[in-house]
Amino acid sequence: VQLQASGGGLVQAGDSLRLSCVASMRAFSRYWMAWFRQAPGNEREFVARIDWSGGSTYYTDSVQGRFTISRDNAKNTVYLQMNSLKPEDTAVYYCAANLRPIANTPRGYNYWGQGTQVTVSS
Repeated sequence: VQLQASGGGLVQAGDSLRLSCVASMRAFSRYWMAWFRQAPGNEREFVARIDWSGGSTYYTDSVQGRFTISRDNAKNTVYLQMNSLKPEDTAVYYCAANLRPIANTPRGYNYWGQGTQVTVSS
């Protein structure tokens, strides 16, 4: 299983970015997908997750209403649309996958991408 995240960059506060994560596994449509982020000196934290069908999503409170997770099972891709970005959103963003996540924590996901840097300037 390989996950390839992309789309990060340097933006100003209030701007938008869309992250993408292309997955190489078979039966992508069976996997729950999630985005996590890790800022320097901080632990990796949950951002958002989407179920296998795309019918159920869940967000951490700090991004609710600003970020949207979605997926295209035909393209083996999960997205994170990030609007109204804030400096505190600065982090390396990771996509993750699992067939049956046990929790919205890093230990709940078995497969990880390499991360993409998002930097939001004030």
